[in-house]
Amino acid sequence: MGKAAPDACLDAIADYIDQSTVMHLCSAEPANYAGIAAVSLADVTMTADTDYTKANGDTNGRKVTVAAKNGVTVDTSGTGNHIVLARVADTTLRFVTTCTSQAVTSGNTVNFPAWDIETAGPT
Repeated sequence: MGKAAPDACLDAIADYIDQSTVMHLCSAEPANYAGIAAVSLADVTMTADTDYTKANGDTNGRKVTVAAKNGVTVDTSGTGNHIVLARVADTTLRFVTTCTSQAVTSGNTVNFPAWDIETAGPT
């Protein structure tokens, strides 16, 4: 018996991420939206439907590419090791991933390169 997930199904995941309005560099994984404040080192406003691009996945499925953001001011010194996407309007944590560990200093800037979130099709 075959398995399938139409693009519309996988795009629903991308649409949820696409509505994120802020990206944070964090020193740890927050447990929920309220927990972001305790671990956020830098944050930048994201524009829903603009800073995200949906496309076919690199292998299969679908992906959403998160736009690069450069020169983001660091608010708190620390070591960033997680990237968090959240939506302010409904206080939801939308996506968390790890990143290459980087020490940052308050008042300096940090760059977020473009990155992908891939949802594989069923196998």
